[in-house]
Amino acid sequence: MRILVTGGAGFIGSHLIDRLMTEGHEVICLDNFYTGRKTNVLNWIDHPYFELIRHDITEPIRLEVDQVYHLACPASPVHYQFNPVKTIKTNVMGTLNMLGLAKRVKARILLASTSEVYGDPEVHPQAEGYWGNVNPIGIRSCYDEGKRVAETLMFDYHRQNDVDIRVARIFNTYGPRMLENDGRVVSNFVVQALRGIPLTVYGQGQQTRSFCYVSDLVDGLMRLMNGNHVGPINLGNPQEYTILELAQMVQRMINPEAAIRFEPLPQDDPRRRRPDITKAQQLLGWEPQVPVQTGLFHTIEDFRTRLELGGVTTPLDPVSL
Repeated sequence: MRILVTGGAGFIGSHLIDRLMTEGHEVICLDNFYTGRKTNVLNWIDHPYFELIRHDITEPIRLEVDQVYHLACPASPVHYQFNPVKTIKTNVMGTLNMLGLAKRVKARILLASTSEVYGDPEVHPQAEGYWGNVNPIGIRSCYDEGKRVAETLMFDYHRQNDVDIRVARIFNTYGPRMLENDGRVVSNFVVQALRGIPLTVYGQGQQTRSFCYVSDLVDGLMRLMNGNHVGPINLGNPQEYTILELAQMVQRMINPEAAIRFEPLPQDDPRRRRPDITKAQQLLGWEPQVPVQTGLFHTIEDFRTRLELGGVTTPLDPVSL
């Protein structure tokens, strides 16, 4: 098939492209390189089945494709809060443009939505039927509410125009190629520990998250895209860790002598986050296979290599997205 991946030079998008190319598809990678990197797709640049286009999806584009994986949007608080108006434009106008493209060429489109649609949840774990607890005017709302509107658009195009859609709600994902300064907790703990900087934990570190390795997530996205279920479907690891437990795990794996520094909690930081993946198990036959310790080992080695090559900058303060 001919497959478009928006945000394809990003962390998750590039791993998805690796799988699609390996399976023999023709892939178009669309990215404006706000958080994506050409080095993430460098292996495919001269491949006859690969095409890289620098483009901002808030502007329309005309392409002929069979499937669209719509991943384009900064996904870490540091990046999506840097230009919140641009973030919500990417989620709303960008999704409208991709839905218009899918409608025109009759392509199936998958939206990479997020666990952030659940906000600071009052239901635990979070199942797809939960409507969420989101602050519509908070500092995270450009992303949270942006993705909620993107889901609305997907289902309205599906009902009104019969567009073939899939919606994945992605929980915390980690692995090689994460941006080192994106403010997400795994990457920042790893870089801080490797650099000998104290690991920054917000509050007392009792807020919880679940961490899914990127290869597992890509497998889930492809199963959803090529299956018969519209969604939304949660994709994430149901194993729950406190942020302090994660910090201590990284500390043990890299530098047991590393200090941990406690800072005040940021605004609207969710207290608990864990996916109910019953739907993914039953409808997609999917569940994570990579243990957190194994995934962290590969992630640490990737960052260690980049550090040695001088390709990692000083991390920004992490938040527990």
